[in-house]
Amino acid sequence: MKKVLMIVLLAVAVVRAAAQVSVEARIDSIEMFVGQQVHVTLTAVAKENAKVEFPQFQPLQMITPGVEVLGSQPLDDRGQDNGYVEKAMVYTLTSFDDTLYYLPPMTVKIDGKPYKSKSLALKVLTVEVDTLHADQFFGPKDVQDNPFQWSDWSLPFWLSVVLLVLMALCCYLWLRLRDNKPIIAHIRIVKRLLPHQKAMKEIEQIKADKMVASENSKEYYTKLTDTLRKYIEERYGFSAMEMTSSEIIERLTATQDQKALDELRQLFTTADLVKFAKYSTLINENDMNLVNAVEFINQTKLENVPVEETVKPQLSEEDLRSQKERRVLKVVIGVTAAACAALLGSIAYMLYQLLN
Repeated sequence: MKKVLMIVLLAVAVVRAAAQVSVEARIDSIEMFVGQQVHVTLTAVAKENAKVEFPQFQPLQMITPGVEVLGSQPLDDRGQDNGYVEKAMVYTLTSFDDTLYYLPPMTVKIDGKPYKSKSLALKVLTVEVDTLHADQFFGPKDVQDNPFQWSDWSLPFWLSVVLLVLMALCCYLWLRLRDNKPIIAHIRIVKRLLPHQKAMKEIEQIKADKMVASENSKEYYTKLTDTLRKYIEERYGFSAMEMTSSEIIERLTATQDQKALDELRQLFTTADLVKFAKYSTLINENDMNLVNAVEFINQTKLENVPVEETVKPQLSEEDLRSQKERRVLKVVIGVTAAACAALLGSIAYMLYQLLN
């Protein structure tokens, strides 16, 4: 009894499995003209891990006498909910004889077992030609000249006009830029003497002129005090040339030691007496004042001061305007040239489209 039941269950399972495996063939058109193409889709439904083998045809092989197979193309698999998958193959067919063709069933092997599709029909039609009235047919015609239409050419024409205007403007601006010479401002580095170097150079000149032993004491003290005033003005930064001797001593009181100021005060006092009171000095007194001047300079000089100065030229308003105009001209020329290039490319593309 148990053996009979197992045989029955096995038979039912086989029947159900066979019922779920299927092969189907569809044609997209049952009629076509001679030389046209139709597509036959062969579909097989089988388990996912089943081995499916579709029929293979060589190019131009006959599927049936009069119908050729041009090629085949597999389609993507489509899964189903019951663990089965649908596989498909598309065959491209053609025929050059007008008749009704019978397409035999196509065989698909699934796990080595053959399954056949249903048969199909294909009707191949031809164009009826009236050979009895040949005068109703016209021969080949010459190439037709299309009429000129301004609407097709107006846009490239006006763009060409704009391009010519921009090119003329660019040329004019370039000539303006060429005639407007650039202003080159050179930065100079000037070597300058330090205040104490200038003062010592002038004192050496006083010695060389032998003004210490000269009878003209007024000229000697005038040059000596002027040298000290210039040195003090450059060294301390106040206008000593326009100040009196007492005002100079007062300004220096906060920065210099008393001994140096006493010697400087004595020198200025003697100079004022010589210049304004016609005071007569001796040669040794002149020498002492010269030594005091040199000593004051040596005590107050600044050594670690840069002797080179960068001098930047001062441009006039006209030069500044010229530089600004050149920058503006360069920018405008660049923008105009870029616009000309873009217009030229657009016009060339439009003409190519119109002529082809």
